[in-house]
Amino acid sequence: MNQIFEQDGQGFSKEITRDFFKNVYSYMFGALAISGIIAYTAGTPEVFFKYFLNADQTGLTPLFYVVAFAPLGLGLVIQMAYQRLSFGLLLMLFMLYSVLMGLSLSSVMLVYAGKDIAITFFVTAGSFGGMAVLGYTTQTDLTKFGSLLYMVFIGMFIASIVGMIFGFDWSFGLAILGVFVFTGLTAYYMQQLKGVAQDQTLSHMDRSKLALVGGLQLYILFVNLFLSLLRLIGGRD
Repeated sequence: MNQIFEQDGQGFSKEITRDFFKNVYSYMFGALAISGIIAYTAGTPEVFFKYFLNADQTGLTPLFYVVAFAPLGLGLVIQMAYQRLSFGLLLMLFMLYSVLMGLSLSSVMLVYAGKDIAITFFVTAGSFGGMAVLGYTTQTDLTKFGSLLYMVFIGMFIASIVGMIFGFDWSFGLAILGVFVFTGLTAYYMQQLKGVAQDQTLSHMDRSKLALVGGLQLYILFVNLFLSLLRLIGGRD
């Protein structure tokens, strides 16, 4: 027994790091699976016309706006209030977020060809995986790089809102910029999560909550990278 506790901390650190990232990716892939199933099921003209268009099909229903904007609020709540919320409530909010995102992504099934969606998904997975490995293994501090990308992302968000209000079509340029921003943020977040995983001062509950938050962050990056690439290489039905 004493020999176990006399081992250096590196082995223990590797073990808890491995378990942490196993949980992070379990949450991420679980959310992708839920969203994918919901999007595929709801991505039909019948569902869209029934639930997202009003009776005379001249405008959008309140449900459409709930589906479109509620994930933004839920994501902020999970990431900013995770310390005050119980793990059970966080998990419920995370699952609700995945369902709402699936409903939001169902419109993709109506606009793009299924083959292009599949190809884009695999391109996204390869790009995301490569940047995740880079972020985990690099010895370069990506903090300043991540802060710069956040500023660009905020600018993209503002530009997209302005475009919606005034009818400007900046989708192609924003998609190109989005590919660079979301791949870069993937590397940045992986480095940040590595630091969290190797922090042995965290309690088991804090580690569990942060794994869920990390899964949410990577899920958001994956989905946004997928949508950016789809706008560039996807053909419309």
